[in-house]
Amino acid sequence: QVPLVESGGGLVQAGGSLRLSCAASGSIFSINAMGWYRQAPGEQRELVATINSGAYTTYADSVKGRFTITRDNAKNTVSLQMNSLKPEDTAVYYCNWNVVPYRGYTRREYWGQGTQVTVSS
Repeated sequence: QVPLVESGGGLVQAGGSLRLSCAASGSIFSINAMGWYRQAPGEQRELVATINSGAYTTYADSVKGRFTITRDNAKNTVSLQMNSLKPEDTAVYYCNWNVVPYRGYTRREYWGQGTQVTVSS
């Protein structure tokens, strides 16, 4: 098991910014990809952004130009900088890691506990 701890959520006015972080405790053998998902009340969980081992990034169309995903391999951390926030960005945000946790293990997927982001109009 690879515990992932998220931080940085909160309440912000429309147009404001928040930075989410997701850190893994302990060492990991290899990290393939990291991502952020979000789920609004009554909605399905949706992909927000991903970053792979080569630092290639992808974004949902709804956040392109406003959100930036970055990773710090030395600190086992992935972050999501969210600018120009809109009320429709309100959701619980989850980090997702695709990793080989220990040498000899198969690739596995882990989720953070979720952090609430609320954007007021």
